[in-house]
Amino acid sequence: MLAIVRLSSLLFTVFVATPVIEIALFVVVGSRIGLGPTLLIVIVTAVLGASLVSRQSRTEWARVRADFAAGVFPGRPLAHSAMILVAGTLLITPGFLTDAIGFSLLIPGVREALRQWGMRRYQNRMTVL
Repeated sequence: MLAIVRLSSLLFTVFVATPVIEIALFVVVGSRIGLGPTLLIVIVTAVLGASLVSRQSRTEWARVRADFAAGVFPGRPLAHSAMILVAGTLLITPGFLTDAIGFSLLIPGVREALRQWGMRRYQNRMTVL
């Protein structure tokens, strides 16, 4: 029960803090470079992010299919695919913070470090394949 309360508190904080941070970043960046360039950056990062997500998701799904064909459970490529999906969601959301997190999730080393951290954190709480 305590874990559910902690998770809901964390999610509430993230969902409240993220828009506030994004608005503050828009104001700061917009005041420094102007409205037009700020909007252009938002549009370019969304298009670039969509392209990168598309390319990387095809690569990971090919790995999933190859692992299944070899009779191996594709835990690693499925975890990477899930993180690429989250990256895509963050990249199509307008904002500088969400873009930074989304682009970082497109770096394979970052994804692998997060996967390993998650495995270490949850291996004693549930079965991790």
